[in-house]
Amino acid sequence: MEYRRLGSSGLKVSALSFGSYVTFDAQLDTNLAAECMAAAWDAGVNFFDNAEAYGGGKSETIMGQVFADSGWDREQYVVSTKFFMGIHDGPNTRNTLNRKYLLGAIEGSLERLQLEYVDLAFCHRSDPDTPMEEVVWAMHDMVGRGHATYWGTSMWTEAELREAFTVADRLGLRRPVTEQPQYSMLERDRVEHEYASLYEEFGLGTTTWAPLRSGMLTGKYQDGIPADSRAAVPGYERLIERLTDPESIAKVAKLLDIAAEVDCPLSQLAIAWCLKNPNVSTVITGASRVAQVRENMAALEVVEALDDSVMAKIDAALASTIDR
Repeated sequence: MEYRRLGSSGLKVSALSFGSYVTFDAQLDTNLAAECMAAAWDAGVNFFDNAEAYGGGKSETIMGQVFADSGWDREQYVVSTKFFMGIHDGPNTRNTLNRKYLLGAIEGSLERLQLEYVDLAFCHRSDPDTPMEEVVWAMHDMVGRGHATYWGTSMWTEAELREAFTVADRLGLRRPVTEQPQYSMLERDRVEHEYASLYEEFGLGTTTWAPLRSGMLTGKYQDGIPADSRAAVPGYERLIERLTDPESIAKVAKLLDIAAEVDCPLSQLAIAWCLKNPNVSTVITGASRVAQVRENMAALEVVEALDDSVMAKIDAALASTIDR
């Protein structure tokens, strides 16, 4: 396993990490989650990603029990959670980053995770109704109280991030150290273009997610929606339209040919491709069974095969369009 600095911070995270989005509770109970996390841990993963809203808090509860039962040294693993959507109804507990919510929500997450602190606390979305000064102060205080070691954002725009950095510097508060955006062969613009000025200027790190674009970059959606796929999970029907998009299906067909040339599954090619970006601190992977964890981890062995020639072929495949 390779370990990378999280932006300009001193924290090092495994280049491949493991997240609980969708799978924990919906597809994995505590026992299977423990097996998957153990497989990731054995492969060298030290970063485990979660969020308050995943499974309405059940994802944190499952992961917390795995940590409690694992016997792992707390200093050896990195844990994140995220706040915004909330899990309780009310004007100050849903879709907000107000101070009251944030400083209460972290306490609930720590209880579910059975931890004294998380290493990364993310603002899961931006909140136009809460002043940026209030958000930055609350996250600064969350870290100051020892409930989190660092803070970051997820799915924020370049302008929102720049405002947060500017407010933090003006008030002498802790800056966000990382952003958690989508990044894959089929979702490139934000990481490669929108945030381009932020990496050097502010030392922004990235904990990217959806490297397989909800499974599309495995090739399993080329002929429709499999019954055991994420798109078939109740509540995730919204994925169907983009997973059956003809433009993307055509690109995946070309990528499958390139993966065959490299002699690896498309899933490994897609993850390795993400790792080639020097501005990616870690690629968050997910899995519903142990075999998937092991297959994802093997992507580390594919990175060296992605030379300039292969990367050029991938770029050509991704730039292609279908005749309409």
